[in-house]
Amino acid sequence: MSDSPAITTPPAPARHPRKPENIWLNLLCNVVLPGLIMSKLSAPERLGPVWALVAGVSLPLSYGIYDLVTRKKWNLFSGVGLVSVGLTGGLGLAKATAMAFAIKEAAVPAVFALAVLATLKTKQPLVREMIFNDAVIDVPKVEAALAANGTRAAFEQLLKSCTWLLAGSFVLSAVLNFGLARILLTGEPGTPEFTAQLGRMNWWSWPVIMVPSLAIMIVALLKLLRGVHRLTGLNLEAIMHPQPQKKA
Repeated sequence: MSDSPAITTPPAPARHPRKPENIWLNLLCNVVLPGLIMSKLSAPERLGPVWALVAGVSLPLSYGIYDLVTRKKWNLFSGVGLVSVGLTGGLGLAKATAMAFAIKEAAVPAVFALAVLATLKTKQPLVREMIFNDAVIDVPKVEAALAANGTRAAFEQLLKSCTWLLAGSFVLSAVLNFGLARILLTGEPGTPEFTAQLGRMNWWSWPVIMVPSLAIMIVALLKLLRGVHRLTGLNLEAIMHPQPQKKA
């Protein structure tokens, strides 16, 4: 009687990283176009202050919905971004004071800082979403190497250290946001001048706020990569996802 053929288990499908966000479309919809609309079209003979503000804040809102539909992922950053857009439009239409806008501008990055620290003890800390995620890093390979080397506890301590760096970057952003709003928003709320100043603040927030904050985040990422190399023995090429090769 012949032996029955061995049953083989089909290999698990390869895990592909999530589709990365289009950074250029992000900048265009969230920074460039809203800034142009609010600063150039707020005059009464054009859209006027109210409709310029409505048009300006509708673009980031539309982009957030588009990104949710195309990437099939909802996260804290999209939620906070939509709340920020809604608050900007609501405060503008209510003719809120410059101080109210300054507090709102500082509150958004402050919420990020608190969220990063609050999720540190959870199963999905935000530091993993921001700098240790499978869109860039080959997470399964790193996790397997940590388990093989018995360095899981040391890696968790490394993540905590990077988390405090990220939270610090958001605290710095909150302080700079508040100061920038107090300097630039000098017009009377509800006027074309004030709406144009909102547009200018949107422009200036990137070089004044994002550059130092991004620098701290890069330091956190480099610290993480060096630590992963030390704890796993993997080089940078092995840690990062390989780039797909183009066909000739």
